[in-house]
Amino acid sequence: MTWARTLLLQAAQNRWLRERAPQYSFVKRGVARFMPGESAEDAFRAVRELQAKGIGAVLTALGENVADRAEAEAETSQYTDILGKIWVQRIPAEISVKLTHLGLDLDKEFCFANLSRLIAISPTGKTVWIDMEQSSCVDATLEIYRRAREAGANVGVCLQSYLRRTEEDVRSLLPLGGAIRLVKGAYNETPEVAFPHKRDVDENYFRIAQTLLGEDARRAGLRAAIATHDTRIIARIQDWAAANGLAKNQLEFQMLYGIQRAEQLRLAAEGCRSIVLVAYGKYWFPWYMRRLAERPANVWFLARNFFSR
Repeated sequence: MTWARTLLLQAAQNRWLRERAPQYSFVKRGVARFMPGESAEDAFRAVRELQAKGIGAVLTALGENVADRAEAEAETSQYTDILGKIWVQRIPAEISVKLTHLGLDLDKEFCFANLSRLIAISPTGKTVWIDMEQSSCVDATLEIYRRAREAGANVGVCLQSYLRRTEEDVRSLLPLGGAIRLVKGAYNETPEVAFPHKRDVDENYFRIAQTLLGEDARRAGLRAAIATHDTRIIARIQDWAAANGLAKNQLEFQMLYGIQRAEQLRLAAEGCRSIVLVAYGKYWFPWYMRRLAERPANVWFLARNFFSR
């Protein structure tokens, strides 16, 4: 299904589709599987439902590559409001931000200042997560993460196992402690930059997960979030952790809202930290295409919605 993944990732970058596809009801029905709604209140409602099941949450407002400072400042203010509600209402959630949403494409220092605002008001004990975007953003993203960690911030970063560079990045970041969320990756990259075959991405994922859960990482105080919906990899990591003396409550698994719900519940029931990323916002089409690309079989789900109009 490599061809399907490629087509979906190209669709995610297509401006014409981004502007028109969300107008169709069958597309909206399809995306409803992966997000509870477009508003922050929709997201908070989902968080409370997850809390009742023993599952935590990370909130993210959809959007990327903002074009002007006013828009980046507005997005930062939106997250400020979200963090205020998390604090006042004692909501069991953290936030995850894209740096291009906070102005990375405009000015690196401006972006860092916006991120620092969010870190400063984040409730004690809550991690501010930094999403990883396409490979061209990796160096700048890791530079900002390092600066935040060196200043003592409670911040985490997402790394992608499909990038050839990630194993080395992990080794360089371990001494900083902090938090790392490991995903497979869902952008359209060249074979020189990213592993083109799923089996290589999966093997790299498992190797990196071992490092993130290993003795050196634990000694550094690293919080490792294993973010995958691949039940075979989850089982493999659980078996490895048990063989190496890790308790179940030392494992954290993160998944997307609406995907592998039974697995989310199973992990929580077994005593693992089960966390769900809850996305909301109007700018959902590129994000939705990347979710389909992660598992092209989900295209049939979209097709069923089309024929059930």
